[in-house]
Amino acid sequence: MIAIVDYGVGNLANVERGLQRAGATEVRVTRSEGEILSARAVVLPGVGHFGHCARELRRFGLDATVRSAKELGIPLLGLCVGMQLFFQGSDEDPETPGLGIYPGRVRRLRGPVRVPHTGWNRLRVVRPHPWLADVPDSAYFYFVHGFAADPQDQNTVVGTVEHGGSVTAAVGGQNVLGLQFHPEKSGAMGVRALAGFVRATAG
Repeated sequence: MIAIVDYGVGNLANVERGLQRAGATEVRVTRSEGEILSARAVVLPGVGHFGHCARELRRFGLDATVRSAKELGIPLLGLCVGMQLFFQGSDEDPETPGLGIYPGRVRRLRGPVRVPHTGWNRLRVVRPHPWLADVPDSAYFYFVHGFAADPQDQNTVVGTVEHGGSVTAAVGGQNVLGLQFHPEKSGAMGVRALAGFVRATAG
C-alpha cells in the first residue's frame, strides 16, 4: 500500500489519481501513524504556504511520523511544498521549522523573471535517481511555486530548472525523492515520473 499523508493540505485526490494512473493498485489517503509506518511507500503532498503546511503537519503529529518513515527506510516522495518541507525552514515563514530531513532552507525566487514560476518548464536531470530512470533529460513538467529549495549539500540535487537562473527542482537520496513540480498535473511525463516511483517501491 502507498500511503498519502493526509494533514488537511494538498491536492490529495489528484495525487491519488496520479498514482493510480501510474499503476499503483492500492493507495490510501491517511493520517494514521500505523498505516503510514506499515506502508510500502509514503507520499507527502503539499500546496500553498510553507508555514501553514508545516504547522498542520505538526498539529496532527505527522511530522514525527514522516521522519520515522524516513529513518525506517520506507520510500518517501515529497511533492511541491511536500518537498520543501524536507528542509530546515523557509523564507516564506522563517519562524516555522521544516522536517530537517535535508540541511538547507527554502528561498524566495528573485530576479527579472515572473514570480511565482507558473507553467511548463524543462527539468534538467543533474544526478541520476532510480525513480526517475525513465524520465529523459529536458522533459517538460508543470510548476507553480514562488520559493525553491537551497540545499546545503549539492549532492542531494537531482534536477534543476531554468527560471532566472538555475533553480532546484528535484532533490533526493536513498529511498527519498522530492519534486518541486506537480507530476499529477504534468500529463504523460508526470505519469512516467510517478510510475518510476510506483515500480521501484512495489513489493
